[in-house]
Amino acid sequence: MAFRTVETGTRVRYAETDGQRVAHHSVYLVWFELGRAAYLRAHGIDYNDLEDRGLYFVVVEARAKYLVAARYDDPIVVRTTVEALQSRVMTVVYEVARGDEVLCEGMTRLAMLNREGRAVAIPDDVRDRLRGQEPPIRGDAILSPFA
Repeated sequence: MAFRTVETGTRVRYAETDGQRVAHHSVYLVWFELGRAAYLRAHGIDYNDLEDRGLYFVVVEARAKYLVAARYDDPIVVRTTVEALQSRVMTVVYEVARGDEVLCEGMTRLAMLNREGRAVAIPDDVRDRLRGQEPPIRGDAILSPFA
């Protein structure tokens, strides 16, 4: 099954750069989280609702391959796609791009945990929304690239 890609736009903030105005390597993981949150929202999944149910997506693995530096005030887009959805684990892939130029490729693997910290199955309603089999909960869930 092919999952759709959600694009989330932002700009490189000065606080995210080093002394040469180059984006610090650690902020790419923050941008991945920005893209992942937008992806969930675009599929009608409110992370607050998951927490109210005692469910948490927890990053258990993260990777980034840095290709080209992002610099202060560059407009960038985070392209986020679910690559695999297993019983208790979701694998998400990312591209951070400036225009058509890919700056970084990444991946996170997230396990679904309960309040006790035990791995549990991703609920069917969440799974169905991620697959696009159910409409988003809210009509405003999809963000514009530079919202």
